[in-house]
Formats: sequence, structure tokens, C-alpha cells
Amino acid sequence: MARPSPSASSDPDRLGPDEFVDAVLDVVAGIPPGRVMAYGQVAATLGSRSARGVGRVMSRYGGEVPWWRVVRAGGLPPSCHDDEALQHYRAEGTPLVTRADGGYRVAASAFL
Repeated sequence: MARPSPSASSDPDRLGPDEFVDAVLDVVAGIPPGRVMAYGQVAATLGSRSARGVGRVMSRYGGEVPWWRVVRAGGLPPSCHDDEALQHYRAEGTPLVTRADGGYRVAASAFL
């Protein structure tokens, strides 16, 4: 994994840039198959309120971890990755709910 520059995502309240990236990726790597966490939950696990910081880390470095297990608070998959995430959810047996518009979201029962 390429290391972030000092100007990359960080949580100045707790961790430096490298530590925040590593901590986010460690939390995400630990989410079990079939379960998810919201960006804010990942941040809270680290003692942060920076859900957006988690999103930035995931967009830049998340390819090495099960990125589909981090969803938006309402259970929606990561932006622009609906189809690819759906394949992973089905393979892992993640509980899903069909929305009125034909889309889907991850069921509340899947959240840690």
C-alpha cells in the first residue's frame, strides 16, 4: 500500500495520517463476511467523528480490504459500486432489502 502524504486524510484529534489510514484499514479488514459497518461506525471505533475521513481512506486505499463491508449509514453501498458490491453481498449471504425504486440496501441486521 502506498503511504499517504502528510496532507492526506487524518484525524488530528487522535492519529497522524499514516496511523489513521492503517487503523481504518485494520478495522475494515476485521469486519466478518456477511456483516457491515457504516463509515461513521468505523470512525467511532477509532475514537473519531470523521466519517468523511474514513471515506477518503477507503477511496484511496480500500482496494486491499473488503471495501464493500463499509456502507453509508442508511445501508446503501459505496457510491458508484452498487453492482460490484451486490455480487460480494450475495456471495457472503449479507441480508439485503429491496427498495421501492428497485435498488437495494443492506439490512439493519447486517450492521455490527
